[in-house]
Amino acid sequence: MKKYASILSVLIVVLTVYWSFYDMMPNSDKINIKGGFSIENALTHLKAISKKSHHVGTEAHKEVQAYIVKELEAMNLSPEIQTQTAVYKKWYAGTTAENILARIKGSGNGKALMLLSHYDSNPHSAIGASDAGSGVVTILEGIRAFLAENSKPKNDIIILISDAEELGLLGAKAFVDNHPWVKDVGLVLNFEARGSGGPSYMLMETNGKNSKLIGALLEAGPNYLAANSLMYSVYKKLPNDTDLTVFREEADINGFNFAFIGDHFDYHTAQDSYERLDRETLAHQADYLMNSLYYFANTDLSSLNSDQDYVYVNFPFMQLLSYPFSWIMPLLIAAIIIFLILLFFGRASRKILIKDVLKGFAAFILAIVICGGLSMFLWKGLVLIHPQYQDMLHGFTYNGYTYIAAFSFLNVWLLYAIYKRVANDQNSISLLVAPITIWLIINFLIQGDYKGAGFLIIPVYIALLIMGISIFGNMKKKYTILFAILSIPTIYMIAPMVKLFPVGLGLRNLLISGVLISLLFGLLLPVLLSGTAKRGFARIAFILMLVFFIKASFSAGFSEEKKRPNSLVYVHNIDTGTAYWGSYNTTLDDYIKQKLGENPTQGGIPNADTKSKYNTRFNYHVAADFKAVPSSEISISKDTIISGSRIINFMLRPKRTLNKLEFISEKPIHFDSLKVNSARVNSGEPFDIRRGTFLRYHMANQDSVLNVSMSVKKDSVPRIIINEISYDLLSNPLFNIKPRSKDMMPMPFVTNDAIISIQQLKL
Repeated sequence: MKKYASILSVLIVVLTVYWSFYDMMPNSDKINIKGGFSIENALTHLKAISKKSHHVGTEAHKEVQAYIVKELEAMNLSPEIQTQTAVYKKWYAGTTAENILARIKGSGNGKALMLLSHYDSNPHSAIGASDAGSGVVTILEGIRAFLAENSKPKNDIIILISDAEELGLLGAKAFVDNHPWVKDVGLVLNFEARGSGGPSYMLMETNGKNSKLIGALLEAGPNYLAANSLMYSVYKKLPNDTDLTVFREEADINGFNFAFIGDHFDYHTAQDSYERLDRETLAHQADYLMNSLYYFANTDLSSLNSDQDYVYVNFPFMQLLSYPFSWIMPLLIAAIIIFLILLFFGRASRKILIKDVLKGFAAFILAIVICGGLSMFLWKGLVLIHPQYQDMLHGFTYNGYTYIAAFSFLNVWLLYAIYKRVANDQNSISLLVAPITIWLIINFLIQGDYKGAGFLIIPVYIALLIMGISIFGNMKKKYTILFAILSIPTIYMIAPMVKLFPVGLGLRNLLISGVLISLLFGLLLPVLLSGTAKRGFARIAFILMLVFFIKASFSAGFSEEKKRPNSLVYVHNIDTGTAYWGSYNTTLDDYIKQKLGENPTQGGIPNADTKSKYNTRFNYHVAADFKAVPSSEISISKDTIISGSRIINFMLRPKRTLNKLEFISEKPIHFDSLKVNSARVNSGEPFDIRRGTFLRYHMANQDSVLNVSMSVKKDSVPRIIINEISYDLLSNPLFNIKPRSKDMMPMPFVTNDAIISIQQLKL
């Protein structure tokens, strides 16, 4: 019976892990979207707007814009285009954005609800089906379905399909700074993507407290609410902003982000296509929209600010379990008191033995160190074996899910191996003392910036309940199945995080998964170490580990469905008459070797490393013939001293189609002011640059020239380098480049397939 109880208990654990993932999003057998929303209609839109890359400055960008406007007009709306040059100080990036706006008049006079997504794709090869075509079509079809019911909302509904999000949230910046409607907005629902599948997670943006926002969203009643407050605590520490961030920071407007991150390897690539978008993920976005739209379009949006924050987490049979931050410390103190009481009675009844407690601490600390450390170093070793992984700048490989499974089973096997030497059927409660202690310490440490992790006290209380039953229950009776059932909430809350961190943050964070598995295993000791079947579980974990590592190894290569990212750039310096071929790749393939050869020089090219998401630098370069690529004409219209400042105005007139201009200072410089096409850089405030890029301007369709005005100290002698970048390397008749094979694609996040012309501004 012990053996069968042990097997059944582990089966409960395994099924709960499966349930925790299954319950997070719609599945093909349970899609039920409110209000007549049609997935087929949304997909028709998506197919139309994601045929090719449509980043700012391309003909396809205007085509997608025209399609969206036409669809809004078909709903009897009156869309308008807001054309506005904007510069966002966070990245010193600018462009002339073209936002698409429409407004549905409500019956009341309260604050308006805004539906937000962006229609530009990432330069230069991303197709943008998921990011953020999925958001655009969710809004288009959602509004159609809403209007088809002929119900008039109480609040105005503002639709903002923003532009230039990928260039630095510039469309949102243009709207917030310059459009009169911004004062009417009471709440924003933003739809985003950082992959092409998986559940859509809810993240909030608020300058205040979140309790009313959480309450309102729960009342809105989305069927598949995937969220926890730890995610937002982590999100606020990361540099991954969305358009919604601009509304919070610049206009103090609350909002919800609904974004998915699964299949992260497709993010910003040529594979972010109509075909690869997960239909169930699209349904998840639609479920969020339709329930939220009906609720917030008819709710007072002026009363969503509150004076307290809530901890919240997905919980079995509930959408969210939530409670105030103010409960965190009392819950922790109460848990410590209960723990001490149980320790007293456990010692008194000799069910907790000091020698076994000490063994438990040694085993648990060793488990955390080994599982976390081995996961980190083993991944580094795998990257050495498969150096091509470094060229996937997302940090998440095509076989990433297989690696997550392999590392998970590795950690489980290690944990069984560690505890085999210290565990027996009589000492599991003594061994449980160490995990509870460490979990209490973790709950104490989160009191600062990570109070959103306050729900981690719930597993502690479940473990205390298990300890209490063991101490005060019948010694002759085994409670393994009961303990497994009681542990269901712990598993349900923690298991998805094992996958979430390496998917969202890259496989180098498998060490976080290793630590999480160790922490979870520790609380499940009375379940996982009970009975004689534990040796069998260890063997199964070992076999599955081998299976998944072998599978990952055999799928480490590339194919037409899993394309190899590569890069090739031509760089020429107008002033020195020198030119180079460069590549960001760490591994060279035939496409790169056609210009760099077999033995290129390792390292970068002076002044040619353009700004990128991950600060990627050229890894290889080789000298090239200097081609007669036209460079821009630069004319200085003013260079004078006024009131102690040196005023310099110049105009740059491109001689070829440019996509981006980068302005780089070779030495420290102080700007009293800086403007580009009359838009103020750094919101018009003075700023200092030590050296490096101080402005990136992306040329939009309507930009024919660039006017720059700067004010510096009167004795300042700026040394400014201008990089002119065009994404036409493959089509330029000056170059003869063999196209990529079908198993290749342009590397994302870097300036790629580009011609970079470098010249110094003569002052």
